[in-house]
Amino acid sequence: MNKEGSTQAPKRHAIDFNHPDFLDEKKLDQEMRRVFDICHGCRRCFNLCESFPKLFDMIDESKNEDVESLSSDQFVPVVDACTLCDMCFMTKCPYVPPHEFDLDFPHLMLRYRTLQKKQNKLTLIPSQLAKIDRNAKIGVMFSWFVNWVSNTKNKFLRKILELISGIDKRVKLPSYNSETFTSYFKKNKSFTNIKNTNTERKVVIYSTCFVNFNKKDTGIAALKVLKKNGVEVQEAYPGCCGMPFLEQADLQKVVEQAKKVSKDLIKWVDKGYRVITLTASCGLMLKFEWPLLLPKYEDVIKLSKNVSDIDEYIVDISSKEGLAEGLQEIDGGVTVHHACHARAQNMGVKARDMLKLIPNVKIDVVERCAGHGGTFGVMKNTHDLALKVGRPTARQIKKKNNKYMASDCPLAGKHLKQLEQDTNISNDEALHPIELIAKAYKL
Repeated sequence: MNKEGSTQAPKRHAIDFNHPDFLDEKKLDQEMRRVFDICHGCRRCFNLCESFPKLFDMIDESKNEDVESLSSDQFVPVVDACTLCDMCFMTKCPYVPPHEFDLDFPHLMLRYRTLQKKQNKLTLIPSQLAKIDRNAKIGVMFSWFVNWVSNTKNKFLRKILELISGIDKRVKLPSYNSETFTSYFKKNKSFTNIKNTNTERKVVIYSTCFVNFNKKDTGIAALKVLKKNGVEVQEAYPGCCGMPFLEQADLQKVVEQAKKVSKDLIKWVDKGYRVITLTASCGLMLKFEWPLLLPKYEDVIKLSKNVSDIDEYIVDISSKEGLAEGLQEIDGGVTVHHACHARAQNMGVKARDMLKLIPNVKIDVVERCAGHGGTFGVMKNTHDLALKVGRPTARQIKKKNNKYMASDCPLAGKHLKQLEQDTNISNDEALHPIELIAKAYKL
């Protein structure tokens, strides 16, 4: 007799994408039907994203109201609506391994997309957008011009961009720094080279592509807060973590990035440094997704055990040594958007825990997907779905009536802020929580 649900902690299987069964069309079709049938009977995930309503409606409207009545080509809209946020696996599904039903819906969608990629059925533009390091180097080099062209106020050029690329003209695209965080770090050696005086802690900031190329202020805030607390800080950016390639099911590219980046970062680990990530998605990749793709690769496994999110690390300092004095009240309450990829790291709400260290601060937490999902929130054919998923989250944020919104996911924060009719936060987009700690320190 099958058990209903599981009381054991979820456990994910390695993604054996080189196994011949992984892209076997017949076996994949059978697995899709098996999983869809279980999901259809449960329906606990109906309100997480658009994948599940699409699936359930499709089955309900089928000839016999069952999965067997579906044709295989009807699976595509369900797959396309998945943003790989992992929330069904992490928070809702009672049938994840070690349960005997053995469901991992997001990784099944990833498997299906990998077959689509092999069959050249995925669109070209998102795969080109995934080449972050190439694109961003150009973006930083010509930042003024690129930021001007991509601004939503530049309606004529954005319309042309939409026609050429399929990037929705309404979307606020990330702006580029005029210099990388790596360059900033090197230029400020007189500050960054100050040795720690009251702790043996030392870290290397893996600045992540978004901070390095698009939001340098987050890196500066992290650097100043760490130095304020006596931590020796170094910086490294060997390349993107590969999350954009994961979204596009280019698993070979993800593996290439994992090997390249881990080879560089493991040198710091071997010298006693802790690797600090500044973006939730990148932390998730280093801690969990890389080891699932490369379960026998020593550098990746060792690195995964020596990575901390910046919020997680500051909370650890606070609990063990205590933070440096000087935190002062800030001028307004904070709504913490607990982003999906921060939740998926299984570390608790560290952004909230860290911000609670600010004296007399009012904090509210919203745990709901923003709906952005990388290029999902950018491309014209999925942008409206991203807005649909994000609106309830934005409404919750509005009801909290706080001055600031903080999120560990910069794209989620930007997406939520763009829902202007539903939010009234003062900052132009969500701040990273570490930026509010720097503000409280007057740094």
